[in-house]
Amino acid sequence: MVTIGNIEVGEFPLLLAPMEDVSDPPFRALCKKHGADVMYTEFISSEGLIRDAAKSVQKLDIFEYERPVGIQIFGNEISSMREAAAITEQAQPDIIDINYGCPVKNVACKGAGAGILQDIPKMVSMTSEIVKAVKKPVTVKTRLGWDEDTKYIVEVAERLQDVGIEAISIHGRTRKQMYKGEADWSLIADVKNNPRMRIPVFGNGDVDSPEKALEKKQRYGVDGIMIGRASIGNPWIFNEIKHFFETGNKLAPPTLAQRVEAALAHINMAVEWKGDRVGIYETRRHYTNYFKGIPNFKPFRTRLVTAENLEEIHEILQEVTKEFGEVNFG
Repeated sequence: MVTIGNIEVGEFPLLLAPMEDVSDPPFRALCKKHGADVMYTEFISSEGLIRDAAKSVQKLDIFEYERPVGIQIFGNEISSMREAAAITEQAQPDIIDINYGCPVKNVACKGAGAGILQDIPKMVSMTSEIVKAVKKPVTVKTRLGWDEDTKYIVEVAERLQDVGIEAISIHGRTRKQMYKGEADWSLIADVKNNPRMRIPVFGNGDVDSPEKALEKKQRYGVDGIMIGRASIGNPWIFNEIKHFFETGNKLAPPTLAQRVEAALAHINMAVEWKGDRVGIYETRRHYTNYFKGIPNFKPFRTRLVTAENLEEIHEILQEVTKEFGEVNFG
């Protein structure tokens, strides 16, 4: 059984990656329903939490059904991150996660996210201060390094463990790579195989099918897999992987009815959580992802992304069911 601190997370846990504008409560609920073992929130700005900014505070919303759940924070100032961790702990997550992996320019180039990979001593000091500031288990998500010349992840992971983190998730690319090229899991395996490592090591990057998940599990010996982009529009991937692990067989793709059900659940929860206007606007690109692969769906997609109220969205989804019937598609 894999544990994060004293929290049992499964024999080989599948984790939903923290993704900005994706890993909100509605999407986490769907991923939990379809087999994800550990949830992580969207990343939350430490400065936003300290200023009590409404958008940052709203991201602290977590729900009993999604436990175990981690709240992820990011920032470039040690004192702010320490204070933000203490604020985060009051929301009663199971885990507090530190974002040392976000590669986007307006985060990394300010020294937060993956930007801190250019200053490993600061990364270690910040982590140490956060661990000391809270009682909840602290985890880290990071990358192999800043660029090809700074892939120090084996040493970095050990140093972070030594200051008290309880698990580490590693994306198999550098910050410079962003999401280009193939993720290098061999260095993730080197972290796992370091005899001094005692904490769980989770791999992340390019797992978009049950077959790839099994290959990563068997070849690299990680303790679990974190899935990000492959879950967008496809929360079923978690149960598909588990079924493949257990039986060696692939589950049939979700039917159209199951796709409609997921889209309905997503938009309904989004409106309940964010209100009509924001819920509909911010969720458009997500609930339409459930219909990838349907031929001739474009007219319906256009209507869905321009619909202004929940009733209209419900009507369009009913039309989708009548138009396409009970079909399977990948």
